Amino acid sequence: MLRNLQKYFFAGLAILLPFVITLYILAYIFRFFDNILGRFLNSYFKKQLGFYIPGIGIVLFILIILLFGFITTHFLKKRFQAFFENWFLKLPFIKLVYPSIKQIVNFLISKEKPEFQKVVLVEYPRRGVYSLGFVTNESMKIIQEKTGQEFLNVLIPSSPSPFTGFVIMAAKNELIFLDITVEDACKFIISDGVVNP
Repeated sequence: MLRNLQKYFFAGLAILLPFVITLYILAYIFRFFDNILGRFLNSYFKKQLGFYIPGIGIVLFILIILLFGFITTHFLKKRFQAFFENWFLKLPFIKLVYPSIKQIVNFLISKEKPEFQKVVLVEYPRRGVYSLGFVTNESMKIIQEKTGQEFLNVLIPSSPSPFTGFVIMAAKNELIFLDITVEDACKFIISDGVVNP
């Protein structure tokens, strides 16, 4: 009886926990963005009208983003943007944070994501230790000419992001090509090796 209860508990936990955590994260993100501007508007609405509107901050936030996008696209030239960015980078501590955040944001909103060709196993960082890698392209011709071997560019991803890591150039004959999909390999990396393909 106790064993069955334990089995039911963990089965229910495995189903419900991902849903609960996902909803909690979404609710947290909603409250965070809503509070940036919403707390000022809602305090005004509460005093004047006696009620507040949940989500008004997010709506206003989206409208401001659209307005900035419209102004940037139609009126501000790239030269002005570069001038403003250079000025911004001269402020104290900004240079330590802004470039990294800009790279992450540009990667997330970019329509062009890296296309991986094959999933491989490569001895990295030393002999006897294997890392999962993604073939991104053939290596530069000059490298192949100098070495007399066929080399491939391989991204060794750093968990939990399959899109960042170390790029190495490995001899094709030293790579072990795996018969798994890029999606399955990404799941393996994102889960820190918990989910096997």
